Amino acid sequence: MVSDRSLEVLRVIVQDYVASREPVGSRSIVERHAFGVSAATIRNDMALLEEEELITAPHTSSGRIPTDKGYRVFVNQLADLRPLTEAQRQAIETFLGQSSDLDQVLTRTVRLLAQLTNQVALVQYPMLGTSRVRHLELVPLSTSRVMTVLITDTGRVEQRVVELPSGVDEVFIGELRAKLNAKLGGLALADAAGQLSAFSEQFSPDREPVVRQVTLSLVEQVLAGRQDRLLMAGAANLARSEIDFTGSIYPVLEAIEEQVTLLKLFAEMAPDQNGFALSIGRENESFGLGETSVLTTGYTASGGDGARLGVLGPMRMDYSNNMAAVRAVARYLSRLLGEDKNPRL
Repeated sequence: MVSDRSLEVLRVIVQDYVASREPVGSRSIVERHAFGVSAATIRNDMALLEEEELITAPHTSSGRIPTDKGYRVFVNQLADLRPLTEAQRQAIETFLGQSSDLDQVLTRTVRLLAQLTNQVALVQYPMLGTSRVRHLELVPLSTSRVMTVLITDTGRVEQRVVELPSGVDEVFIGELRAKLNAKLGGLALADAAGQLSAFSEQFSPDREPVVRQVTLSLVEQVLAGRQDRLLMAGAANLARSEIDFTGSIYPVLEAIEEQVTLLKLFAEMAPDQNGFALSIGRENESFGLGETSVLTTGYTASGGDGARLGVLGPMRMDYSNNMAAVRAVARYLSRLLGEDKNPRL
């Protein structure tokens, strides 16, 4: 049974090791922290923690470092969310507030989160199965080329250039645009795809091939908005932490490039009562990420299902700071995308 004081010793071992990357000894704990007991007493507490496999000695006669089990206990019982500084809060609002559509918002989100945490940042696109068509635009580029633009109520913009089988004039393009918006405006994406499949049949035979080509492009754009995918930034942060990995870092870099692997990991991570999901060390082994920690929380987009964002890095990470940053960015992102109108960063 681990005593309360032993858990406090675990807390300072985790915090000191995260800060210094040096194994932590009993003497340094006594000198740096106000436990009011001798180094011998702290050594007894450390022996109990080692018996419970919460800390380990990387070298003979060295200090101790946390194990993945120790990090788990630290996060579950001991970690406090460190409040963001006013400068960090301002950076979130300023940087993300300049974004104009969903793609740009999420691209800026991962860049900002990577900067705030010095980890690899990950953001999952919201599944837009319940999103609705706000507007369809057809932009003539020439007599045989047109750009199709799909805009959803979540701010997502999808555009494609379509090569037409025969030349068309701008008058017909205008008529087609009006009919498409009248037919599809306000429909859920799933319903819009169904309506588009037979849309060309209401046109004369000489126009049907052109309309079919345009609607095929729009169907692809609608379906693209419903795919599950990730954006990532900050891989260089992981490379700079190579010393925290016992072997080569390249298998980790290869694993995080596999979106399917990361999405599966996201799906298996169960959030706690505060909305955080955390997978540490050996819990990630089957995904090729056995020496990493992955921390996520959810965000929502208007008209879309919930999705997750978070960070991936070595087990020796600043959990308190990272949890605060991930939560703050997720709350602001939810507000920006229309669900949470009054988040507290």
